[in-house]
Amino acid sequence: MLTAAFFLGLISSLHCIGMCGPIAMMLPVSQRNPERKAVQIIIYHLGRIVSYSIIGLLFGILGRGFYMAGIQQQLSIFAGVAMIVIIALPANVFARYNFSRPLYQLISKLKSLLGKQFSKSSLKSIFSIGILNGLLPCAMVYAAVFGALAMPTILFSVLFMAVFGAGTVPLMSGVVYLQQLFPMTVRNRIQKMIPIAITCLGVLFIIRGLGIGIPYLSPGTMNLFVQAQPNCH
Repeated sequence: MLTAAFFLGLISSLHCIGMCGPIAMMLPVSQRNPERKAVQIIIYHLGRIVSYSIIGLLFGILGRGFYMAGIQQQLSIFAGVAMIVIIALPANVFARYNFSRPLYQLISKLKSLLGKQFSKSSLKSIFSIGILNGLLPCAMVYAAVFGALAMPTILFSVLFMAVFGAGTVPLMSGVVYLQQLFPMTVRNRIQKMIPIAITCLGVLFIIRGLGIGIPYLSPGTMNLFVQAQPNCH
């Protein structure tokens, strides 16, 4: 499922180009020193991955309770359905029922702190931009969270979100280096591919949860991640 996490991150970065791309384009990176610029971009991505990992830790703790309750298959099906629903709902529905509304003041504070960091070019500031960027509400992160929630251990949940973050790195780095190739018209066209890709991933989680006996894809056992019976041969 970590492969699925990377794939989710890769296709989510198509969405990120439209939503978070402007943040990446505004990074206070060096334009004269290619080596320093590369280091700054890596530090920015590390900040985002750390944020995603922290989110994975929190939801891994929650998901572990579901796993111990023996509802892992149901949780996998729920995660798949949730991914499809998130991508199928119009954007204005999310705006109307903003899940982050109870945390509005905190999010406003995050945005304020994020804005202040753009006036600095130190590695610490760029790392902070990555951290804060990763904590901002995003429908694609919501989808990844449901995947992390369905993992069997807290470590797997953390790794799921970390690998998801790593999957966003290639295209988000491309935005910084090749800004002229990602005008708004191109970003709008790219985003049209997202619903199909996320739906396919959601279907994968549903099939896995159904336990229809397909090795590796949908094991018949109630435990989707470990062998049901010890193999002593």
